[in-house]
Amino acid sequence: MSDAPDGAGATSRCSKEPQHVRPSLRLCAAGLAVLRIVTALLFILHGTQKIIGFPASDMTPPLFSLFGLAGIIEIVAGILVLVGFFTRPAAFIAAGEMAVAYWMAHAPANLFPAMNGGDAAILFCFVFLYLVFSGPGAWSINKQ
Repeated sequence: MSDAPDGAGATSRCSKEPQHVRPSLRLCAAGLAVLRIVTALLFILHGTQKIIGFPASDMTPPLFSLFGLAGIIEIVAGILVLVGFFTRPAAFIAAGEMAVAYWMAHAPANLFPAMNGGDAAILFCFVFLYLVFSGPGAWSINKQ
């Protein structure tokens, strides 16, 4: 089933990758990349909503405020994570921002995320923490 005899240098017929790299592992890298890209795009939208008012929102904080800083972090870290450049440090900063956002803005209203609107902040926080440890996956500027 391989192009070479058993042993070193054997490749699969569908690609030039070593045979020991299972197709499921390639799908894992692609799935991680899709998670990274979609999460980053959503995160960037939260930042642009704060900074430039797009998509339309009632919230347009001053640039030099805590919410303005959050918007800048969301745009910059989101772009870095999107393209897979300095993914781990950018994801670490984004995860920290989301933890701070949850405990400062959402938790005082109600401890339960479904009641205080903080479920997105928790999800962002933990997806970004996952990216800190996993790296960017496929389709990134920085390869692992």
